[in-house]
Amino acid sequence: MYISSDFSRLEIDLGGCLENYKYFRSMLKDSTRLLVLVKANAYGHGAVQFASVMEKAGANYLAVAYPVEGMELRQAGIKSPIMVLTAGTDSFGGIVSYGLEPGIPNMYALHILCDVLEERGVTDYPIHIKLDTGMHRLGFMTDELPELMDFLKTCKAVKVKSIYSHLAASDDPDCDEFTLGQIGLFKENADALTESLGYKPLYHILNSAGIERFPEYQFDMVRLGIGIYGVSAIPGRKLAPVASFKCKVLQVKTLKPEDGTVGYGRRGIIAPEGTVVATIPVGYADGVDRHLSCGKGFFSVNGHRVPTIGNICMDMCMLDVTGLDVKVGDTVTIFGEDPTITELAERLGTIPYEILTSVPRRIERIVVK
Repeated sequence: MYISSDFSRLEIDLGGCLENYKYFRSMLKDSTRLLVLVKANAYGHGAVQFASVMEKAGANYLAVAYPVEGMELRQAGIKSPIMVLTAGTDSFGGIVSYGLEPGIPNMYALHILCDVLEERGVTDYPIHIKLDTGMHRLGFMTDELPELMDFLKTCKAVKVKSIYSHLAASDDPDCDEFTLGQIGLFKENADALTESLGYKPLYHILNSAGIERFPEYQFDMVRLGIGIYGVSAIPGRKLAPVASFKCKVLQVKTLKPEDGTVGYGRRGIIAPEGTVVATIPVGYADGVDRHLSCGKGFFSVNGHRVPTIGNICMDMCMLDVTGLDVKVGDTVTIFGEDPTITELAERLGTIPYEILTSVPRRIERIVVK
């Protein structure tokens, strides 16, 4: 029996990130702007360092979900334009103070923002108007546009920097007719709003899947999210993995049949010929889903895939490494090159986004070149 104190980490491969950036940039016209999403701690990759890399790579815009995320980037010295997708209504003062650009989905939010701006004597503040073209989450519906147009004609506090919408199923070929319908409605409504404004804001509707599958509709800007982090919408197309979740073996022990079971609930059963168990320092509090317990999940150690044994604990889990040469301190890959995050997501019946954003901040992010 041996014990180690090595840490767990999420390795961020900046080379892979830049490779993916170039791949998506290659699909765009030189004039098309590229916005990179760094919300949710850059999909779990570390928002400040990732935003800095994207800023240096030449991204035209960054986007976050909430105002506090944008404020964190500004405090860290990020200078790029930052769009706040879910600005709410309570943080407009902070948004203005930090030079963030809010997405506006309804008249209520627009009125509150304009009140804040007028109190400060601010004019022509950049905003982004969101249109609902079928996602039906946030955004102006078609029949709400006349009121919006009338208000914007008289309001000097804001200037529309862009008009945008969100595709609901751009990754699904079975929904292509719906997606094209969304794009058509977006163009129609954005053009009507532009005509009313008397000037041309930027248009953007494509997300990562949209860039890969519908590049002909890139308009003036596209929004790159999960793709920059290494997940493609095209089956069989392998982007460069950016994040690799790794840890080291804490302990290895050989258990005999009479030792009975492993872990909580006694769910891990010792084999009749005995079982060699490796314990690693990650659990469901670290984003290792408990549904991967009892052999439903597998990780990689020394080039071999090994199954979990017993229930995954809050801070640890156990692997069946019987028949392998595994020692304390050996590296275990939760996801990365093998297994890939896509494989892990398929096994869990979810999407890579959920797995990436489930890795908490207590897992150290280590940048590798």
